[in-house]
Amino acid sequence: MPHLRHLGASGLEISPLVLGGNVFGWTADKAASFRILDRFVERGGVMIDTADVYSAWVSGHTGGESESVIGEWLRTSGKRDQVLISTKVGMLPGEGGAKLAPARIAAAAEASLQRLGIETIDLYFAHQDDEDVAQADYLAAFGTLIDAGKVRALGASNFHAMRLKSALDLAAKEGLPHFRVLQPEYNLVSRRKFEGELQDLCITHNLGVIPYYGLASGFLTGKYRSEADLSKSVRGGGMAKLLAGKGGAVLAAMDEVAAETGASLAQIALAWLAAQDGVTAPIASATSIAQLDELIGAWDVELTRDQLDRLTAAGA
Repeated sequence: MPHLRHLGASGLEISPLVLGGNVFGWTADKAASFRILDRFVERGGVMIDTADVYSAWVSGHTGGESESVIGEWLRTSGKRDQVLISTKVGMLPGEGGAKLAPARIAAAAEASLQRLGIETIDLYFAHQDDEDVAQADYLAAFGTLIDAGKVRALGASNFHAMRLKSALDLAAKEGLPHFRVLQPEYNLVSRRKFEGELQDLCITHNLGVIPYYGLASGFLTGKYRSEADLSKSVRGGGMAKLLAGKGGAVLAAMDEVAAETGASLAQIALAWLAAQDGVTAPIASATSIAQLDELIGAWDVELTRDQLDRLTAAGA
């Protein structure tokens, strides 16, 4: 079983990998999703991350599909007390308005609780910032949910350093709830959104950090290495930019570390993330048991300081 990590000052403890729920009800059907969820818990996994907007981008979907699958699994498996559920508000407009309008936060939380079939969301994220709503107003709306026992801890996703700092300062000054966790985009080939000011802020304020896109949409698994590989998937277009940039150098450094450790490229990418200052655990999703087992293997990969430095330098 994995050694659990404190998720900043949230009061939550999680395994070294967070299971991404974006694929549930989309590229993983209900049966596959249930198998993956069962296996994650069996291996000692703790936190499952989803959002109300998953998977509204799919034709015929309206959002909430992932939460509904997870909710059905929680009911049929009886494993609610073995997992922590994180979900998000702010990208799916609906009752009460859009983004972080206080009425939208209230309505979206109720809808998520219903779909998930739970009484309390363990970690509730503002999925994106909303500059049209005063920060005091949306923090107060989250505070109402905490006071009602509907949310345990708060997180911010896709926030810039300046806005996250102003929210933290405001919470301290006005006695409003604090964001305790950050969910940024961060991986070996996409580092500027987190490294520097935002990373320093998280360390200073003891925010837990659970990065998404840890495998850069599959690029860091090594399956896109040439022009010919780009046609392998709908994501191929975005991979061309990475290959033309520093992606090739990063893959070469990863290949060296793979030869030294016997770990797969996906495991190396996640182990590098987990070793970065301030990072609690990366998020990754799987559509099969084999894929999940490979990802979980990352929490046993111990990279040396020299290996970490080489990987970091390759993507600088």
